[in-house]
Amino acid sequence: MPKISDRAVKMPESPIRKLVPLADEAKRRGIKIYHLNIGQPDLQSPQEGLDALKSIDRKVLEYSPSDGYLSLREKLVGYYEEYQIKLTPDDVIVTTGGSEAVLFAFMSCLNPGDEIIVPEPAYANYMAFAISAGAVIRPVMTSIDEGFALPSVEQFEELINERTRGILICNPNNPTGYLYTRQEMNRIRDLVLKHDLFLFSDEVYREFIYTGSPYISACHLEGIEQNVVLIDSVSKRYSECGIRIGALITKNKRVRDAVMKFCQARLSPPLIGQIVAEASIDASRSYKIRTYEEYIERRNCLIDGLNKIPGVYSPIPMGAFYTVASLPIDDSDRFCAWCLEEFDYEGETIMLAPASGFYSDPTRGRNEVRIAYILNKTDLRRALMILGEALKVYPGRTINV
Repeated sequence: MPKISDRAVKMPESPIRKLVPLADEAKRRGIKIYHLNIGQPDLQSPQEGLDALKSIDRKVLEYSPSDGYLSLREKLVGYYEEYQIKLTPDDVIVTTGGSEAVLFAFMSCLNPGDEIIVPEPAYANYMAFAISAGAVIRPVMTSIDEGFALPSVEQFEELINERTRGILICNPNNPTGYLYTRQEMNRIRDLVLKHDLFLFSDEVYREFIYTGSPYISACHLEGIEQNVVLIDSVSKRYSECGIRIGALITKNKRVRDAVMKFCQARLSPPLIGQIVAEASIDASRSYKIRTYEEYIERRNCLIDGLNKIPGVYSPIPMGAFYTVASLPIDDSDRFCAWCLEEFDYEGETIMLAPASGFYSDPTRGRNEVRIAYILNKTDLRRALMILGEALKVYPGRTINV
């Protein structure tokens, strides 16, 4: 029998989706599951986008330009202007979700064997995209005890060598909800300047910042304009994960020209998704405020509830809609599977994402889980109760609850 590729063998399973078969089996047994494992918002998409979808009157659903429709890119320029990010339509390439933007950035900027430094825990698919590009992630560790703050410059410097080509950040962060301060962003800028690195900045969650501190984009950092590759998506801010529309933004023309070759090879981003995304940029201010305020309430509900459970700790996330919590358990992979296979409370259970999948070294995060607060507050409170009951009877608990 022919062998599959080494790349395929190295490709990690998604920590977010790998438990789906267990969840499906639990549902077949009649168990209700509260899904806290995946960043799929339950809030309605903007009516503007839904109306645009319903009113499509094209007779042919054609290819779009490889870099996306000019009208959408022009609309995005106006959107970024609201965040003091000054662009032209040529700086923006529309991609098939933020995932494709990350992949094309890596494919265009990194050679096989090149290394990028990534603060961990980090979004699990970064590893998958790096493997696809033949690149190597060098993790720099953050700690739940320090609220996942950026490590020291010295820790970064220890990892930089002749193969280092870039630094990748997610701000606000998935999975931790951490928000980088101006001081931390300046430290990253100085490292990028000193070593002439790319700065890949995933800023998909910029709408969801729960602090008075200003939003600092990589595009705000002076002196590294040609080094920055910004990753974006409409999936989260408009609850439109399924339309698969993202963007890659850079002022570096050589990078854009390289990315366009990959864009041309895959022909075009989704036509219908672009129509919906373009209309959604006109979402009302009331929609944006309502969404923002709902996530603040959910965050407060979840974090307050988590920290009331004996042995559980979560720092307060300052952005996005995730948190990483430590639990009094022996192994998060085992616990998350056990919740689906062997446990229920009054016919209900919870689905969490083991944090081990957000580290390059799977021995890390063994007592941590990522929780997405994408359910309404009533369901969040019920999920918290179920978590507390699960911890009381889980055979691998590390304290008496």
